Amino acid sequence: MTNRTAEINRVTKETDISVTLNLDGTGEAEISTGIGFLDHMLEGFARHGLFDLRCIVKGDLQVDGHHTAEDTGIVLGRAVAQAAGDKKGIQRYGSCILPMDDALVLCAVDLCGRPYFNFDCVFPTERVGEMETQLVREFFYAVSYSAGMNLHIKMLDGINSHHIAEAMFKAFSKALDRALGYDPRITDVLSTKGTL
Repeated sequence: MTNRTAEINRVTKETDISVTLNLDGTGEAEISTGIGFLDHMLEGFARHGLFDLRCIVKGDLQVDGHHTAEDTGIVLGRAVAQAAGDKKGIQRYGSCILPMDDALVLCAVDLCGRPYFNFDCVFPTERVGEMETQLVREFFYAVSYSAGMNLHIKMLDGINSHHIAEAMFKAFSKALDRALGYDPRITDVLSTKGTL
């Protein structure tokens, strides 16, 4: 097994982002995005996927949180793609149905190299803390397209926006961890085309 790590830096007029990711970590996280709830979600993502993640973001929060959330998703997606490498030996697919109190969320991932995003959720509130709930979708859309993955997230139940969003981030981390897991029976990539 190779060392599956990535370090990505991205600077625009709107954001300055540095992400370091280890797919085979222990769940350690150092997160600072300037948006408290997004920090909390990324800490949960790292812990429950057992990824080591350092994510430092300086964004134009005087405008709003959109650029910070979207661009963080872009950089995290790129880090996942880089760290996954050639994807030889991985299971490719992963899914999780995760409960969190009133919330129940389904997440399914295919690390196929082709981006596709499906998001089925209506949040009961417009904000959780200082983060607009519509930015949850923007974050995951950006991850999906930057990583080149199929990503489906569906809220099955829930009445509390905090619980619903947190269940999404945790379900995504568990599904991604499973998709990235090795299977000794897979000696190349899991595709009839011979490439992902």
